Amino acid sequence: MMKHFFSFLLVLSVSGISAQNLKDFSVPKGYTQIAETKGDLDKDGKDETILIFNTNIKASDHQNLEGTSDYTRVFYILKKGNNGLKVWKENSAILFSSGFGFYPSDNTLTINIKNNCLIIEQQFFTNSRHTQQYKHTFRFQNGDFYLIGSHDHFEDTCDFSFTNEINFSTGQVIVDREYSSCDDDTKVPESSHKEFSHKFPTLIKMNDFFIGDHKVKIPGSKEDFVF
Repeated sequence: MMKHFFSFLLVLSVSGISAQNLKDFSVPKGYTQIAETKGDLDKDGKDETILIFNTNIKASDHQNLEGTSDYTRVFYILKKGNNGLKVWKENSAILFSSGFGFYPSDNTLTINIKNNCLIIEQQFFTNSRHTQQYKHTFRFQNGDFYLIGSHDHFEDTCDFSFTNEINFSTGQVIVDREYSSCDDDTKVPESSHKEFSHKFPTLIKMNDFFIGDHKVKIPGSKEDFVF
């Protein structure tokens, strides 16, 4: 039991040293905080703080239908140090910009920590009838954050509801296609549900992940699973 106690102290000590070696965090000038959550991501018994900001950096020059400008977003994973919060991780590649989509004011962005994992959920309209939802789960292991879960849902108000899901830890992949129609005279395609296993040679690091840049061939289909 004494051995386990000293091992625990060693973990805390290493964690404390690493936190003090990180750079101090302060909100960059012109940034606006839009979300916050807290939780233990590296199982050291201490909560990290995650903050999401709208930056003052334009993502594009166009204004959307609501007349607002489009700015990039960034999130910080912060550790508590002796003199305040320290920057552990910073990422702007995963988040869609503030003016992204058809109705940006209706977009949703949430973050939470569950089972020591960081979960980022985003939803937006691609046009007046289509909504796109993403849920990505990241876990800290082997010294970095890795993508371990991907869930996306694409839906039309009348015609279809598509769901793609991957558990990267088990290699389980789910592809679900449901079809319908608001027009009684329309011939509705047959719905389908496919589950298969795929061996991912390596997990994707959080800072190397860009939504839509990866794909998996769906067995028995000409279609790719894009994530």
